[in-house]
Amino acid sequence: MSTTKTIVTKDVTAKKITVSREFDAPVSLVWRAYTDSEILDQWWGPSPWKAKTKSMDFREGGQWLYVMTGPDKEEHWSLMQYIKINTEKDFSANDAFCDENGNINTEMPGSKWFNRFIKTDNGTEVVAELSFETKEQMDELIKMGFEEGFKQGLEQLQALLPKL
Repeated sequence: MSTTKTIVTKDVTAKKITVSREFDAPVSLVWRAYTDSEILDQWWGPSPWKAKTKSMDFREGGQWLYVMTGPDKEEHWSLMQYIKINTEKDFSANDAFCDENGNINTEMPGSKWFNRFIKTDNGTEVVAELSFETKEQMDELIKMGFEEGFKQGLEQLQALLPKL
């Protein structure tokens, strides 16, 4: 079993955050966990927050509209718009906060994601690179607890994978 922890690096000059994590599971299963809304809803986000998909169309030009609900019923809506997909290899998407209808909130930080899925001796490494238009957007997402929250979500995914 892989004991790899989540590694987060920040490049302020390039306005990028890179997150990598190895999972003790085949690429096909980890890919499904990132691209199937029923599975995403089980691990995406920090505990005790829960993701709930309103709609998902995983294809180039498609999107995932979901809400994160907190323990006090607080809601934060997000939209991931898929740009390029290479099945079981990588995908890119624009991520933004929005309302329940998918109208993007430009007052909140948005980012472009590039997710790679790499077969390893122990399973699959996922590398997520987030790019920002401005340093301020990157800083704001960090202040909102992105790093710890994403790490928690990936821990939940590691626990879920053997059950899938």
